[in-house]
Amino acid sequence: MEDKDEEINVDWSVVGERLRSSREYLGLSQAEVADALGLSRPSISAIEAGKRKVSSLELKRLARLYRRPYEFFLDSTAPRSEEETIDAIFRAARALSDTDREQVRRFAEFLRGAGPAPDARGD
Repeated sequence: MEDKDEEINVDWSVVGERLRSSREYLGLSQAEVADALGLSRPSISAIEAGKRKVSSLELKRLARLYRRPYEFFLDSTAPRSEEETIDAIFRAARALSDTDREQVRRFAEFLRGAGPAPDARGD
């Protein structure tokens, strides 16, 4: 019998990254998530780093806590939605200085005026 992870090709580093970004988006600490799930903080850290697999029950509980569909964490091929991309840019820009945020704004305006980006896949 094959390992279930191989059947569905789970990339635990992608799962971990999505879990981490979802937690950070909600402003939760690893300790708060660990308490909510009854796990240790190092377990949450290992899950987010892709070093520890997460059980289906743990993933369901995390999805509920993070207000995301269960499948969001498992589908590594799904492109980010426009809202997710904007949220990610916003979160990244929040940590920048005022000067750097102004540079990001100018770059975004430059990109908007440059037209659509070429297809990176070469299609």
